[in-house]
Amino acid sequence: MKVLVVGGGGREHALCWAIARSPRCTKLFCAPGNAGIAGIAKCVPIDSSDVAGLVAFAGEARIDLVVVGPEGPLVAGLVDALEASGIKAFGPSAAAARLEGSKGFMKDLCEKYGIPSGTFGRFDEPVAAKEFIRIHGAPIVVKADGLAAGKGVILCRSEQEAYAAVDRIMVERAFGEAGDEVVVEEFLKGEEASFFALVDGERAVPLGAAQDHKAACDGDTGPNTGGMGAYTPAPIVTPAMAQRVMDEIVRPTIKGMAAEGAPFKGVLFVGLMIENGVPRVLEFNVRFGDPECQALVLRLKSDLLEALLACAEGRLDQIDLQWRDEAALVVVLAAQGYPGAYEKGSVIGGLAEAGRDECAVVFHAGTVASEGRVLAAGGRVLGVAARGSTVREAQRRAYEAVDRIQWPQGFCRRDIGWRAIDRQG
Repeated sequence: MKVLVVGGGGREHALCWAIARSPRCTKLFCAPGNAGIAGIAKCVPIDSSDVAGLVAFAGEARIDLVVVGPEGPLVAGLVDALEASGIKAFGPSAAAARLEGSKGFMKDLCEKYGIPSGTFGRFDEPVAAKEFIRIHGAPIVVKADGLAAGKGVILCRSEQEAYAAVDRIMVERAFGEAGDEVVVEEFLKGEEASFFALVDGERAVPLGAAQDHKAACDGDTGPNTGGMGAYTPAPIVTPAMAQRVMDEIVRPTIKGMAAEGAPFKGVLFVGLMIENGVPRVLEFNVRFGDPECQALVLRLKSDLLEALLACAEGRLDQIDLQWRDEAALVVVLAAQGYPGAYEKGSVIGGLAEAGRDECAVVFHAGTVASEGRVLAAGGRVLGVAARGSTVREAQRRAYEAVDRIQWPQGFCRRDIGWRAIDRQG
């Protein structure tokens, strides 16, 4: 099979790494890719937002399956355009991608089909949003309705902070059209976890749970980021909890989306808040998490390509995923200054040395190759992942690999996995 992976981050490197190991994969392309992906796939200089360009290339190259990584092209209808051209694709239609593309749509779906989530209000003008805040008080959460590169969710500890968040989104237009509407939502308490399932429109196969670390600095301090590390499995998601998430959240969501005329195919990423053993939905995403994907693929024993193809073809009932009885953990190396301003172009050394442990893999995110060197080209630059018999062992191996990398201009958290390790003692 000829496969095209769309995207150029750490998630896409992990997907390419897993797909390249499949005996069914005869040729692998990635658009646009990065310096690490270039070692296992032919990188094509087409931006992930260029729907027409991607469809044209997939047709010319006779691609058998397109795997779409980021949420942007999914919301923009890339899967619809590919399928209209007779090309198979893994990922939801634009209508189904509204689960991530519109927080208001997602909340309405939860309310209509009894999927547990927080109380909320939807507003298209600021005065009504502020009145809802005044009535419900703080803490409270204000969200831009549309895609905002992970920055459109504002946790507000006071009513004044919430009023300012409404103004920032709706009046100052900090997130452009994504802020045409806002969702004001109950502040859910508890412990967060990420739960993943493959969905073929009717059936779902669980991929398991992970926990990521959003804050930039140790101790969960500093500004929020796209994710500074993750590990799987997540101890808080016991087998009983996983079954409950499937029964109370995933399957009702699949049925609800089908009833709405937008059957969901692809990977359903459920952002959970668990309090006193009760799971509720914080958000839905319609793609693999980044960096959770990097940890998930390290544990997967089964052929990922076969599973993605079965998902696209509506035959998940034929798939029985097998997992390693190990933990996996990924540490993100970011450029100094991230998530604020940062410099590009610094040289990264020691990458081959970092990957010498057979249980460790260095996934590239924001890198480019130049004259035989690897240069930093983004905020989150590398994801150093490792397996181990426990989260603690996976953590040790990952940080040993991190310490072999020579990149003074980068930084990482040194406590990835702390919740699981605290539980394990």
